Amino acid sequence: MAMSLGRTVLARAARRSLSSSSRYNINNNASILGGAFNNNSRWFSSYPPHEVVGMPSLSPTMETGTIAAWNLGEGDSFNAGDSICTVETDKATVDFEAQDEGVVAKIIVQAGGGEIPCGTPILVTVEDEADVPSFKDFVVEAVAPAAAPVEEAPTPAPTPVAAAPTPAAAPAAAAPTGERVLASPRAHTLAKEKGYGEISALRIVGTGPGGRIIAQDVLEYDPSSAPAPVVAETTTAAAAATPAAAAPAAAASTPLPEPVQGPGYTDYSLPTSAMELASRLHTSKQNVPHYYLSIDLSLESLMELRSSLNSTMKLDENDGGISVNDLLMKAAAAAMKTVPAANASWMENFIRVYDSVDINVVVGNGSSLYAPVIRDAGRRGLKALSDDVAAATAVVEGEEGSDPTTVPGFGDVGTFTMVNLGMFGVKSAAPIIREPQACALALGVIENRIVPNDDAESEEIYKESVMMTATLSCDHRVVDGAVGAQWLSAFKNHVENPVTLLL
Repeated sequence: MAMSLGRTVLARAARRSLSSSSRYNINNNASILGGAFNNNSRWFSSYPPHEVVGMPSLSPTMETGTIAAWNLGEGDSFNAGDSICTVETDKATVDFEAQDEGVVAKIIVQAGGGEIPCGTPILVTVEDEADVPSFKDFVVEAVAPAAAPVEEAPTPAPTPVAAAPTPAAAPAAAAPTGERVLASPRAHTLAKEKGYGEISALRIVGTGPGGRIIAQDVLEYDPSSAPAPVVAETTTAAAAATPAAAAPAAAASTPLPEPVQGPGYTDYSLPTSAMELASRLHTSKQNVPHYYLSIDLSLESLMELRSSLNSTMKLDENDGGISVNDLLMKAAAAAMKTVPAANASWMENFIRVYDSVDINVVVGNGSSLYAPVIRDAGRRGLKALSDDVAAATAVVEGEEGSDPTTVPGFGDVGTFTMVNLGMFGVKSAAPIIREPQACALALGVIENRIVPNDDAESEEIYKESVMMTATLSCDHRVVDGAVGAQWLSAFKNHVENPVTLLL
């Protein structure tokens, strides 16, 4: 993804062969990268030959970027292939590399200055190191008058960045470390959209390269559980907790705009929750090296245990008792106890293994798709787990009197995800892993199948059995094939010998 810091070899050759006055004109018309600045030569008349370099477009869809770090300083020389600076986009962090030799004369935009539109000047380069002092007082305004006709007057984009010092009024977050917060542009935007304010005022632990805060970190941020070493910070987190907790309620209560009809199509608006989930899954599919393992399960013993347990409980007419899905969730938690390496997360330079099994159970469908987390599924009883799932389902189905804020862990991310597609008649599926989790389990339809008869005393070669197919998606960075197979084997053992779930 290297970008050129010079124009073309032809332009440079022409520039060296012309007189001094001609060189200004060539600089004026050919040397400014980004294509957004065509400047009259008189604006350069007081400076030696130079090039004003704009923020590069590092991908076809990139509109803005953030300079994470300058790898060269003013007065430093560079050759082709040298990294000038590190640029963050909403999708990746890449180096801005030189393809020609030169000298950095002036850094216009400092690192960490916020989102910068592509084409906005970020530095000035010269060919001769002796020309560097001439640019000590160089300012972008010297180039702006010629760019004024272009209706990019909305360069107020840098203005909000300049206003970023506002959170400095809350030194509680910045003071402890004294370090600049590294975060992607998308993370900054999400923090503001979710009502958290400036990301520098939050106690978010970044999971991106070098501890950088990425969009998913903001989506998974829980203000109520954020560490608060300073009293002032506690107030900030408490204030942020309100909009965060109310997000599911607001999404459910705010009516969506009417569908928009077009020539041969219809546009349907999406709720915020659906867009957040889509963004999270899109990022996960790009970042996580998925692989998939499937296994067939016999459910006859599990169904018998379910009937036995429900018959012993005093259930009212609105209580469906323990479901097959509840037992399968408990079996998944028990398998995590047998193979704890699957209950883990990739943390760039280490793997984190969790003590508690917190399972996101996908409920609902379409725009009402949610994955509430069921906490500590390995240590809790079946009835407690069943009640939590029922409460979450009631919220999604919009039952009267249900309140999303009263459901434990609604909207949080656990350590493992389960999705049951059997109700739609799907035999198997390969789910997308939700970062930072390492595994996701998809369950298929429960059906009668003809299978080999394992009863040695029976004269029948085949028998009919209640079966299900389960597919495990794994992050190969955390869970290799052998570990994934061990987990599925443990899961199968608990499902086909469900008495072990009661131990």
